[in-house]
Amino acid sequence: MSVPIGQMIAVLRHVARNRLRGNRRYPLVLMLEPLFRCNLACGGCGKIQHPVDVLRSHLSPEQCLAAVDECGAPIVSIPGGEPLLHPQIVEIVEGIVARRKYLYLCTNAIKLVEMLPQFTPSPYLAFSVHLDGPREEHDHAVCREGVYDAAVAAIRAARGAGFRVTTNSTLFTDADPVRYRRFFDEVMALGVEGMMISPGYSYSKAPDQDHFLPRQRSQSLFQRILDRAPGRWKFNQSPVFLEFLKGDWNLDCSPWGTPTYNLFGWQRPCYLLDEGYVASFRELMEDTAWDRYGRASGNPKCSDCMVHCGYEPAAVEATFGSLRGLLATARLVLVGPPRRAREAASAPVPAPRSQPNGLPALPVLDHVA
Repeated sequence: MSVPIGQMIAVLRHVARNRLRGNRRYPLVLMLEPLFRCNLACGGCGKIQHPVDVLRSHLSPEQCLAAVDECGAPIVSIPGGEPLLHPQIVEIVEGIVARRKYLYLCTNAIKLVEMLPQFTPSPYLAFSVHLDGPREEHDHAVCREGVYDAAVAAIRAARGAGFRVTTNSTLFTDADPVRYRRFFDEVMALGVEGMMISPGYSYSKAPDQDHFLPRQRSQSLFQRILDRAPGRWKFNQSPVFLEFLKGDWNLDCSPWGTPTYNLFGWQRPCYLLDEGYVASFRELMEDTAWDRYGRASGNPKCSDCMVHCGYEPAAVEATFGSLRGLLATARLVLVGPPRRAREAASAPVPAPRSQPNGLPALPVLDHVA
């Protein structure tokens, strides 16, 4: 099983409670960004393009924990920036764990080995290590050689110290399906709890705009990677979302499922788009024009997005929102997806434009962009 039973029960209770109250929109995962500063400058990242004074700032532990309490989501993901650069990250982690929230601390792992002794293993804490593919692809994506080897060493050290470890991987246009299938085998051999995958989202401020995947190419790529996936692969994502990535399940974006809180407040409408901020979680939920976002809205900024932070909550709703959805998901878990036609399974992924399982895992939404 790729996630703790306790986490699955916590999410199911949260979903049931909100459905009984008649809530149409509710959070599942809080995306808590205590800082934007990072020790890498990835070409596809849109989170580090802020002025120097912003990059030098960070949220206090009190602000972080107040946001956790205000939101009430059962899972918290701490992306960034690089969270391990925060001078009080240990205090923040301890406060969230004390609240029995399931916490995923997303990290490039450059500082993880040296900081491991400051943390205490807990079923509520997992390090989500950023690995964008095999060594060559990963180091190219993060624009620095040696980072892949450092991340692998950190994974081994964290597992050896008794910590939960997951990985998150963003795939771009130059991803080779054969190499990524081998990569997934290598990741699982490291002893990680599970993997998370997502196509890259085209941040408007990202320096590299040439390698983001449009929707049709995303589906072709994930079809090739995920069709007939071996049982040894464990994902921290629901079966429905994985089918969505392949184009075999239709989902509408649910951005309210992963509200974002950072230096500027509660971000509208989602972790990926920055269209203003509000002072309270209630204002975010009640006053945001949600119908303006998602592919169904016709918003051009959302047309190619297939990122987990919008669609994993929709996958959870598709699973537990009806008996039909629950039965369909159970079939995916127990039997696997239907075999697609032979010619579709063997169709090549379009050439890149340039060169450089257990029960439903329920959402674990990490920083992958």
